Amino acid sequence: MTNGTIVGLAICLKMLVEEDDEVILNLPPWFGYRKMIQSVGANPIGIPVKPQTFDLDLEKIADSITEKTRAILINSPHNPTGKIFSASTFEKLANILTEASKRYGKPIYLISDETFSRIIFDNQECLSPTQFYPYSFLVYGYSKTWMAPGQRIGYIALPETMPNRPEIRSLIGQLQGLYFGWCFPSALMQYALEDLEKLDLNLDKLQAKRDRMVTELQNMGYEVNIPQGTFFLLVKSPWEDDGAFAELLATNYQVFVFPGTPQEIPGYFRLSLTANDEMITQALPKFKAAREEALKIESKTGS
Repeated sequence: MTNGTIVGLAICLKMLVEEDDEVILNLPPWFGYRKMIQSVGANPIGIPVKPQTFDLDLEKIADSITEKTRAILINSPHNPTGKIFSASTFEKLANILTEASKRYGKPIYLISDETFSRIIFDNQECLSPTQFYPYSFLVYGYSKTWMAPGQRIGYIALPETMPNRPEIRSLIGQLQGLYFGWCFPSALMQYALEDLEKLDLNLDKLQAKRDRMVTELQNMGYEVNIPQGTFFLLVKSPWEDDGAFAELLATNYQVFVFPGTPQEIPGYFRLSLTANDEMITQALPKFKAAREEALKIESKTGS
C-alpha cells in the first residue's frame, strides 16, 4: 500500500532506474512524468501516440529502445486523451519488450499507471498491460476514482509471473520508509479501504455529462475527442495558441480550462467532467461566446 499513485510511481522509478538510464513515456504525458524520471537521474524518452487514433506507436517504441532503456511508463486509460489501449496493443508491446530484454541481456520493466482504470465509458473493457508481461508493476490510487484528491491511498501490485516477487516486495517496503519519508498511507485510510472498495462510482451520470459536453461543444463548432475513459475532455482550441485561448476563457468568461501545451499536446485544451450540472449549464454558453470572439479576433488580425 502507498499514499497515492505518485508515490507508487516514484518508488518504482527509484527501485528500477540508475543514473543515465532511459525511461520511455508516451506523449502527451501527464505533466509530472518527466520531472519524476529526471529526479532519479534518468532521461525521459518521449514517443508520441498516433495522431489520429491516439494509440501507442509500437514501431517507434521498438525503435527507441536502446541498451540504456530500463523501463517504459504506460497510462491506460490515457490522460489526457482518454484512450483505452487494447489487448492486441499490449500483446505486441509485451513481445517488443521481451525481445529487447533478451537482446540486451537485462529485463526492461513496464510501469503501468492505472489511476483511471475504473473510470471507463460505454461498458468497455479496460485491461492491464501487467496481464501480458511479467516484468510489470501496476500502480493505482483511489483519489481520482472517488474524486477526493486530498485522500491519498493506493498500491503497487506485481503480477504472479514477476520473477523474484518476494525480494522486490521487500525492497519496495524498504524504499517506502527510507528515501521518501513515510510513504505508507495513514492508518485511517487503511481502515477505510474495505468500505472504499464497496462504493459504486456513478459512471452513468459521468458518461451523461461526457455525452452532453461532447454534443454541445461539437454543435458550437469545436473539435472534440470522445474519451473512452478518465473524467477529462480534450478539445481543439480555436487558436493555435491554446494558452492564449485558455486565458481568454478565464479573463472574459470566468471559465477555467487546462491548456494543452504544458501537457505536450499544443493546440488543445482539457476540461473536467467532474463539474456539476449547474456549472456545465452556466459554462456552455460561455464556450460558445468565447469561440465566436476568438474567430472574430482571428479574422481581424489575420492570425
